[in-house]
Amino acid sequence: MVIPCYRYGDYLQACVRSVLDNQPSVDVRVLIIDDASPDDSAEKARAIAAADPRVEVRVHESNRGHIATYNEGLLEWADGDYTVLLSADDLLTPGALSRAASVLDANPDVGFVYGHPVHFNHPGPPPPARTGNGGHTVWPGRWWLERRFREATGCITSPEVVVRTDLQRKVGGYDPELPAAGDIEMWMRLAAYADVAYVRADQAYYRLHGSNMSQTDHASYLNDLRERRAAYDAVLEKCGRLLPDADRLDAMVRRRLARHALRRAVRAYDRGRTASVPEGELIAFAAECWPDYRALPEYRGLRLRRRIGPAVMPYLQPLVLTAIAAKGREWLWWQSWKRRGI
Repeated sequence: MVIPCYRYGDYLQACVRSVLDNQPSVDVRVLIIDDASPDDSAEKARAIAAADPRVEVRVHESNRGHIATYNEGLLEWADGDYTVLLSADDLLTPGALSRAASVLDANPDVGFVYGHPVHFNHPGPPPPARTGNGGHTVWPGRWWLERRFREATGCITSPEVVVRTDLQRKVGGYDPELPAAGDIEMWMRLAAYADVAYVRADQAYYRLHGSNMSQTDHASYLNDLRERRAAYDAVLEKCGRLLPDADRLDAMVRRRLARHALRRAVRAYDRGRTASVPEGELIAFAAECWPDYRALPEYRGLRLRRRIGPAVMPYLQPLVLTAIAAKGREWLWWQSWKRRGI
């Protein structure tokens, strides 16, 4: 268990206890890496380690950044069968390690296991965990990876993942060129080499607070799109030899990213936010990803909203959506009659 920490000393005790307590049938070692926190986080980490021999502490003299800290723990220190990277402000649910380890033990072709992450707001306590009935699903890694390319989004928060350590060493650490999208790139890279399992249970708690809440402003969303594109490009560069249909995957994700960008511009008209949304930059990004972006349904919707105008569109949105839905039903009706040969 690798727990990177930067100014999260107040959360450390609860984080470590969630790892060491209520995790039956697993032997756990913990490494806390304090990345030169300017507060008393290092002292709190050392106090935890002094009280429990299963806990070790490393303290950086200067800040190395989160990617270097992750890789130090995962590639230099971890030597158990399975590894977890858990931020100091997050928690594991009771039995999470036991459930994941049992799946990995029973399925040697599975490279990592994840489950449901429960998001909760700080400072409130996390809700009770749904620990499930032990059920799980195993997907072929290439199938799971293609699903990520098809959707162009991640489906993992991070603390809910348990990785087979030898596979982690095989694929390498987090990419320093992807400081904000390294997680999704890592999961896809692992899936290129091994199968993926999902435990039908709450596996971790992800704490929402001012330091980690996702940015929701429109500039941040555009940056997120760019970072996601870089992550998918990195996967194809590193794992392309393992993916015979790499060109198809590349086209798939670029088309989807273009649609995500255009959809953001569409929603700006629907919600009366065109003054704050960088429509031109979103369209430019869509064009970079998919030169034929004008043929995408989102662009047609954007053109319609431009004709209606940003001042009126928020009031007409329900009518526009109803008309589009009706047109879609009409098309489906016509196709059904064509299939009947009428």
